[in-house]
Amino acid sequence: MLPPHRKTGPLPSFSPSFMSPKSTSSSERAPTPPGPPQIWWGNAFFFVLVHIAALAGMYYMPPWKTKKATLLLWFLTWQLADFGITVGYHRLYSHKAFRASLGVRIVLAILGSSAFQGSIKWWCLRHRLHHRFTDDPIHDPYAATRGLFYSHMGWIFFKPTHERMHLIERDDLESDPVVRIQHKYYVSSALLFGFVCPTLLGALWNDAIGGYIWGGLVARLFIWHCTFLVNSLAHWDGLQPYSDEDTSRGNLILALLTGGEGNHNFSFQHHSFPHDFRSGPSLLDWDPSKWIIFVLHKLGLATSLRRVRSEDLGEALRYMYRKTVLGIVEPEDDSWDGPEWNIEQVKEFAQAKPGRCVVVINGTVVDATVYLGEHPGGANMLRKYSVRLHDDADMWNEADWAFNGGMNTHSRAARKRMREFRVAKLVG
Repeated sequence: MLPPHRKTGPLPSFSPSFMSPKSTSSSERAPTPPGPPQIWWGNAFFFVLVHIAALAGMYYMPPWKTKKATLLLWFLTWQLADFGITVGYHRLYSHKAFRASLGVRIVLAILGSSAFQGSIKWWCLRHRLHHRFTDDPIHDPYAATRGLFYSHMGWIFFKPTHERMHLIERDDLESDPVVRIQHKYYVSSALLFGFVCPTLLGALWNDAIGGYIWGGLVARLFIWHCTFLVNSLAHWDGLQPYSDEDTSRGNLILALLTGGEGNHNFSFQHHSFPHDFRSGPSLLDWDPSKWIIFVLHKLGLATSLRRVRSEDLGEALRYMYRKTVLGIVEPEDDSWDGPEWNIEQVKEFAQAKPGRCVVVINGTVVDATVYLGEHPGGANMLRKYSVRLHDDADMWNEADWAFNGGMNTHSRAARKRMREFRVAKLVG
């Protein structure tokens, strides 16, 4: 999160308590009980020191005695760092909501560094873990279920363990040269763009100290706590128009403070539609981050903008309206009146076309081939449980374990999407 920067290394496995006996035989998920949390003294010292220095600086140079140019510098450095997080770290890298040119990726990496929230790789891996295990008090890095203070900033003071980090896709991050270079030189780039540059800019109008205090220290406090509010308050207070399966909520005030990220129930429902480049689909939703992405797209600097399907969005809204306003809870329709296949027929179907990805979930045969590029956990995660890779039908049960909580607690929208790819029922 903050300097000194810790590189991500291999982590031990962890086995959920609800794993079936058959699954527990896998050494990959052998139980490793987490030990007591240890204070991360270096991180805690830096975090507290910046707060003390910023508050002392504001006392020494209050806003009414500060040059207007310096206050403008504070606002711009705060907002630019914020967009480095919202547009870059979050939507581009964590959720792959769009693709960006090399120049845009470099600029976003610089802006993200200035936010002092860790490297792209460090931030994204933990954010993906948060989505994979939202609200889990053990595996969600900043679980709202552990309390408002902990989800806001309490987690910063403890050394991370993250027993399930090895389950998170990282190939896309490690293959991007911008991510690799920024990760290697994160501390120096954060200091340069977070503190040195604002100081030098302030010197242009003979206010280097003001540039350091307001453009450096105070701006860091604003970008930190506005981002942290998305982890904390956006899981505690607000509306849930798309889903109530976890604690994520939409909050207009937070949207104003976070470049649109406060529309949390839409963009985060496992948080509802995390791969949409918009945090709010309506023109009335305050989301300057999506406007920036859209402008980049029009300029030819961003491509492959991803949007949730209109039918999925409409269905989610209708379901929540009927549930919260009319008190009608519609059961999920798991019925199947299509073909029934035995094991040999499933194998034959899976091997009939090169590259086909077929998994067995809840007793049905699912052809996930066309969904590989959209899957939040990455294509490799789906292929890991593909029928093509296993001759032993018992191994196919691993897909059930993964889908129904082992790898992710899938939302109602995700379960509905899965049912669309069913091709047969497994019998015999």
